[in-house]
Formats: sequence, structure tokens, C-alpha cells
Amino acid sequence: MRRIPTLPALLAMCLAGACAPRQPVEPPRTGLPAGTGFRSEKLAEIEAAVNEAVGRGALPGAVVWLEREGAVYRGVFGQRALQPEPEAMTEDTLFDAASLTKVMATTPAVMRLVERGEVDLDAPVRRYLPEFDGDGREAITVRHLLTHTSGLRAGIGLRPEWTGYDGGIQRALGERPEWVPEMRSRYSDVNYLLLGELVRRVSGVGLDRFCAEEFYLPLGMAHTGFRPASVLRGRIAPTTKAGESFLRGEVHDPTARRMGGVAGHAGLFTTAADTARFARMLLGGGTVGTVTVLRPETVRLMTTVQTPSSLPAARRGLGWDIDSPYAGPRGDHFPVGSYGHTGWTGTSLWVDPFSRTFVILMSNRNHPTEEGNVLALRRRLGTLAAEAVGDFNFHGVPGALPRQGRETGGAATGGASGRQAGGVRNGIDVLVEGGFAVLRGLKVGLITNHTGTDRERNPTIDLLKSAPGVDLRCLFSPEHGIRGVLDEKVPDGVDERTGLPVHSLYGETRQPRAGQLEGLDALVFDIQDIGCRFYTYISTMGLSMEAAHRSGLKFFVLDRVNPIGSRVEGPVNTEGESTFVAYHPIPLRHGMTVGELARMFAEERGWAGTGMLTVIPVEGWRRDRGYDETGLPWINPSPNMRSLKQAILYPGVGLLESAVSVGRGTDTPFEVVGAPYIDDRRWARELNAAGLPGIRFVPVRFTPKASVFQGQECGGVYLMLNDRDACPVVEVGLTLALTLQRLHPGVFALDRMAHLLRHPPTLEAIRSGRSAAEIRALWAADLGEFHVRRARFQIYE
Repeated sequence: MRRIPTLPALLAMCLAGACAPRQPVEPPRTGLPAGTGFRSEKLAEIEAAVNEAVGRGALPGAVVWLEREGAVYRGVFGQRALQPEPEAMTEDTLFDAASLTKVMATTPAVMRLVERGEVDLDAPVRRYLPEFDGDGREAITVRHLLTHTSGLRAGIGLRPEWTGYDGGIQRALGERPEWVPEMRSRYSDVNYLLLGELVRRVSGVGLDRFCAEEFYLPLGMAHTGFRPASVLRGRIAPTTKAGESFLRGEVHDPTARRMGGVAGHAGLFTTAADTARFARMLLGGGTVGTVTVLRPETVRLMTTVQTPSSLPAARRGLGWDIDSPYAGPRGDHFPVGSYGHTGWTGTSLWVDPFSRTFVILMSNRNHPTEEGNVLALRRRLGTLAAEAVGDFNFHGVPGALPRQGRETGGAATGGASGRQAGGVRNGIDVLVEGGFAVLRGLKVGLITNHTGTDRERNPTIDLLKSAPGVDLRCLFSPEHGIRGVLDEKVPDGVDERTGLPVHSLYGETRQPRAGQLEGLDALVFDIQDIGCRFYTYISTMGLSMEAAHRSGLKFFVLDRVNPIGSRVEGPVNTEGESTFVAYHPIPLRHGMTVGELARMFAEERGWAGTGMLTVIPVEGWRRDRGYDETGLPWINPSPNMRSLKQAILYPGVGLLESAVSVGRGTDTPFEVVGAPYIDDRRWARELNAAGLPGIRFVPVRFTPKASVFQGQECGGVYLMLNDRDACPVVEVGLTLALTLQRLHPGVFALDRMAHLLRHPPTLEAIRSGRSAAEIRALWAADLGEFHVRRARFQIYE
């Protein structure tokens, strides 16, 4: 007869991460088709989206769980492990939940103590943690910690050295707020480190035991807990390497790992099925079946907006995300007022109380390296999950909150009206909010310029210089200098603010020299590109990656939005050697971010196998959003790139900059084009007759103060961009050249376009007067191949 474990024995098993005997599990599959209660065509789209992401290496595999009122879809995809040996994903895989710990462990634990009257949300934290006092700490309440409005830093850092749980807590207790509570919102692990310790001190038991007794055992979450037992190792999805072996059953988060695996911000392991049971509890107002673990009013408090109205860009409940830049898993249809959370390792849960639907993604996107990315997949799954619900109208849901940040968008440059704006965070913002975790313990060289800033315009130089555990040793400057004001060779120097040496990458050499890299562990790249092949910042990145590869250094790219979007245009430079204006075979307008390009460079140039590259992705951005729809500040990337309109026109107009004046030395570079020999009115008539969509040409006369035809009056045209989405800007440049060659053969310096065009067939076709359609046909095969190549490296939807 089988022996039934006693409650103490069962609790001990749960605390070890092995609550119950393993149940028989169905073989891997891609989902449950008909009969789930969801629209079958949308389930097929879910499967296609996950399979596509797995296929391009965004994640090794996943378990997806979609549920509504008893209807359940479960999908199992890809591999649980890729290295050292492939293992198929299974539905019962345990995942490192990462920051889901905050909402599946720490937040409910605190709220259980609130229900008991042992914790007051609006009491100062020092009531429960007396050491947390002075220097502004005394103003921070428990509610501030739960809502990420405390003003504390994102993380505690690993330097100077500390060890063990007590060492981590002492570091957290010593953190001083950087601003007063509720002044700003900043997602912070420190908040939850402190809350985890608060639970331990008030309850008298560790967070792991408290959660097991209060939640996981009563709810039957048999495979959820901290520090899973070694017997479960074979079912755990591994993450990245630590030393010579992959983390498997050890928490990925370096702070939680150093603390022994139990911390308020990370450390929980769980399965999709257990997470689904937890979500059912939330939708049940704290009850599943006959088991109640929280009061309905407590769940309501956790999952409705608790942040002040003065912080509308980051609406959160207690722990739970409702409408912040991290709310991508909500997708396009779930109402604002639904809630959820994500985890660094590739986990997410989103719950819609209006339709009573939830969607779970469990993955280990950072196996075998941190290169995996599920940001776009989370959003896509959220969108498709709502679309799979066939009998609920997600528009105008009673009780839902209004969506934030709508603006007309693009008025200055045409088109793109009505899209959602704001909430986008570049890689540097994500790095800061993650406590600089990936750079801790490294000696770093930073490749940047004046465009390397966070959303608040704080320079990346200063942020890394003051980052805990990061040793910034030197700076590298691209074309135009560290402050972006030079149009000539850039000398070496010293940064006045930090005293750090500045090595020029636009002087005698275009890439870091071996001697400059001695003593470094990594290079970090943070520069705003504009999305054009011959804009040289991406060449600087590629050459620096080469140098890092030769020297055995890691290379981090802090990704940034491509300001001119994802459209692809123009010929691919497939002939000749790499040059500083044509580093890699890509089109003139490539539609990629610098992070995506770095992934392409690493793979196609043979560096990917070393694991040298890490891209810190943009959060909250979609490829169809223009720069003016992001809420990010505009900083001129170079002296003559002064507006988004100019950046959009540059891949076409810039092609002619050695042959005619393109407005350098005027107030409107790349918006006017001309030469002394041009009849401006005739040329404007010819150009408008071409019927290019989204743009008109106005005859003008101007005198450039610099560059080609300096000091000479030029006849030309002003480019009036009416619809940036419709305008084929590379074809604009092509049409400018075709008409000038026809009107002024022998005078127009066509051959000077070769340097940037890098496509002899196109140059000869212009010379012979071929039509624009015929010339576009010359590009078609290479562009088709490029689209296939690009898809492998795309990070964003």
C-alpha cells in the first residue's frame, strides 16, 4: 500500500522543490486543436508565432498556456535544452521564474501579513526593518516598495564583494533613495529584496517556507518553490553558463544566487501548470475550488492601480504591472486594467479579469546565451490570446481604464497618425533599471558620443561611471567626436567630466588598437544610428566588434530605436571589399537596429560561436513606430542631422552629397538639393512629374556655407515630405540622379555617387537613362535574400 506523506513531510518536500511525485506527462506536442473553446485559426497563429521565434533563435523552446473559464490551450514547443545535449521541451518543465517571484511569492506574502494585521501598507519600512533609516529612507513606506515608487536604485550591485543572504540584505538596507518617494517610478529589485526580508522578520520564517505553507501547498502547486531538489534537475530548463556549466536549478539572477537562492526579487521555480493554478486563484478572488488563500479585497487591491496619478506613464498595482513600459504581454486588445508581470529569463503571465482570460509564456530565452529575446513574442501572444477569445468584445469594456499616451504623431513629417506614443526604453534605460547586472564585475571600455543618454538625457558615460560593480576604464569616440560637434578628424583626448581617456575611432585608426584594449573585459556600444548603410556609426560598431573578437573581449550593444523604422530600400552592396561607408552587405535603408545589425555581423562574420555578443534590447517599441512616437528625446546624431525628417530623407538624398549640394551649410541639410547649373523651376517640374508618393518638390535658390558649392548660389529644390510612410526615400535619391543626368549630362558628377552607392549596375543604369522601375529590378534578388537574412536577427515585432 502506498504511504501518504504527512503534512510536515510534504512541506519539507515542497521547500526542497519537490512537492509531489512526478505525474505521467504527455509527449511533447504543439498544442490542443479543436475543442479548446478558442478560435482554432488563432491557436494556429499562436503556434506559428512561437515556432517562428524558436526557429530564428529567439528562444530554445517554450510552454504556452491559454485559459478562459475552463477552456484550456496548452502548447509545447522546441527544446528545453540546446547544450550540452539537446532535450525536447515537455509540459512539466520547471522554469526559473525570475521576476515572477515578485508577484507569485513576495507580493502575496506581504499581503497575507497585511490581512493578518501584522503589516501596514502605509507604515514606514523602518517599522519592520529598523536599520532602514536616515538619508531619506524614513519616508519610504511598504506601499512605495510594492509599487516601485521608492526612489531606490534598480539593484544592489556585486561590488564591493559581499556574500550570503545576510550580506545581500545588508547591502539593500544600506541603499539610499535617489529621489523622494512618488517623484518618479523606477522598477527596482532592491524594493523586493527588502520586502522579502520584511516577510522573514515579521513572520519568523523565510520567504520560501512562508509561501509554501500559505500558498503553494494549499493551492496544490506541487512543483513551485525555491531551490528545487537535485532529483528534479532533469526537468529544469537551463539558462546561461556560470563558469564551465549551465545554470540548472540554480537561480540565474546573480544577486539571488549569491544570497543562496531565496530572495524577494528572484529565485522561484515553477511550471506552466502551477502558474495557471495561481492565475485561477487571482481570477477567483483568492479562491480556487474550496481553497482560499487571500481575501477578494486583497486581490483587488493588488491588481488595481495603486501608483499616484502624478505617474501616469507607469500604472501599477501592488507588485502587478497594469500599464507601464513593461506591459507588452497585454498585447493590442486586452483592456488596460488587466494585469501581469514578466521575468528576465523569458517568463510572463498576463491576466484579464474582464474576459476572465489568462495567458502564460514559460521559456528560458537566455539559454544557451543572453542573445535570446521574447519581447516581441510576448506582445504577439497577448494579442493573439485576446483574438482567440471568440465571444467577448474587447472594445469599450466597462470598467477598463483609458489608454495613455495617444498623440497624432508625425505631424511634422507626415503620416503615422494616431499610433500609441511613449513608454519606449532604449537599451541604456533597460540596463539601468536592471541594476547593470550584465556588466557587474567587468572592466569596461565605452564606445559612445553625445547621443548615448537615457530617457532623462543622463549621459551613458556618467551612468556607467557611477554604476555599482562596473569599472569604466576608457572611452572610444566615433566620427564627429565624443560630443558630436566635429566634421573633421577626431583626436584622442580626455573626458573633462570623468577624467577618462578618450580614444578616437575617427583618426589614424577606425577601430580600437590592441594596446587600448589591454586590461579590459568588455566593450560597450551606445550610439544612436539613423538606419542608413553609409552613416558610419554602424561601421564603427562592426570594426570594434572585430577588435573585441581578436582580443577575446565581450561586446555589449545597448540597443536603440531605428528612427526611420523598418522599411528596406535600395541596392545591397554585394561587390568589393568592406569600406567605412559600406561595412557589411546590407541595403542603403536596412530597417534594422544597431543591436540587430550586431547580431547579423557576429553570425555572418563568424564571431557568434564565441558568445562574445550581448544585446540589451529596447523595451516597449514596435517596428512600425516612428521615433516621434516613442517619447524619446531627439538629439542630433551629427552636426548636419538636425531632425527626424532629415534622417528619413538621408538614405536617398545623401547618395548625392559628393555630386551636388545637399544642403550642408544651410539651415535645412538634406531638405534642399541643388547646384549652380540647375534651373530650379524646370527641375522641380521634372521631379513632380515622376509622381513619387508622399513627397513634392518646390523650386528654391540657396547658397551653402559649407561643403559642395560652398559660397555659390545654387538652383535646386526643397523636399516637402508629406507622408513619410508612403515615400520611397531611396527612389527619391535615384530620381534626383536620373533627372540630373538627363538634364545635365557631362555636368552632373554622376561618378561621385559610386562611393556611397556601392552598386555599379545601378550607376551604369542611371548613366544610360534606364527607368526607375528597371533600376529597382536590379536590386530585387539581393533584397529578397536580405529579407530572409534579416529575419534571423530581428528582435522586435
